[in-house]
Amino acid sequence: MKSIIYVTRQLDESIVAPLRENHEVIQCDIHNITGTPIEEALQYGDRVVALWTALSDQVTSEVMDALPNLKVVANMAVGYNNIDIAAANERGITVTNTPGVLSDTTADLAFGLLMSTARRLPQAEKSLRAGEWSTWEPFGYAGMDIHGASIGIIGMGRIGEALARRAYGFDMDISYHNRTRKEEAEKKYDLTYRSLEDLLKTCQFIAIFAPLTEETNGLLGREELALLRPDAIVINAARGEIIDEDALYDVLKEGKIFGAGLDVYSQEPIDPNHKLLTLPNVVALPHIGSASIATRTKMAEMNVEAILAVLNGETPENIVQ
Repeated sequence: MKSIIYVTRQLDESIVAPLRENHEVIQCDIHNITGTPIEEALQYGDRVVALWTALSDQVTSEVMDALPNLKVVANMAVGYNNIDIAAANERGITVTNTPGVLSDTTADLAFGLLMSTARRLPQAEKSLRAGEWSTWEPFGYAGMDIHGASIGIIGMGRIGEALARRAYGFDMDISYHNRTRKEEAEKKYDLTYRSLEDLLKTCQFIAIFAPLTEETNGLLGREELALLRPDAIVINAARGEIIDEDALYDVLKEGKIFGAGLDVYSQEPIDPNHKLLTLPNVVALPHIGSASIATRTKMAEMNVEAILAVLNGETPENIVQ
């Protein structure tokens, strides 16, 4: 009986075919299960040698103990807060992710989200389709300019720097906050390093790209959001838990900031009745930051290469420590 590579989502056969030579590949049909994909994987017990996961799949120490022959977890994401890395290290389980390849694609999406929120594009499009556009009005559907505006980027990693390149092309005044200074990027894109408080007070656009850690969980709470300008727009394409969603709802509802563009949420998928989705000044997307065909294909290929490397006794790239 062959050992199992368990894939928590359905992927095209051309992608998973290289895994089938020496192993059985089981792909979860997530729309036709009663539990979670990981719960489905547990029924195969000691036959599972590899898990190919998405960010919403929680791989805990209990899961690892229930899969005693698990050798590798390949996460189809840059982030890996869904996996207990310490537990994996203790058990000799290799964890890999997919950094680098999705930076530009995610920055594209984030800048598109910024533009949509600033210029109120979804509201205008919905109004047109509903037959509400009756005449040209001087301030009908008026939004905020992007060119020449100030933007503060929280988290100047690969994606943050990719967004800075785009903002630079729009002649924006770019500030950033990061754990460490990025002097080379400062020179290349004319960046200004600021404290978090100063950045929130100063910049009109706030774009979040920090990873989710103990330090960044709840980074933008009620006190921090109170520092924002009345014309501020918050863009979050990182992790939902970085923002206090109740506090964000309040400042948006009360008109204390102009708007928010969100691709991530503290609970995913977000409840369609969530109060944030009731606000006209929120543009909401279903966590599609890296969702281009080319990028998702490359991410999948990276996962395949990592799984095969580990199962062949080799060292894969992009090991998470």
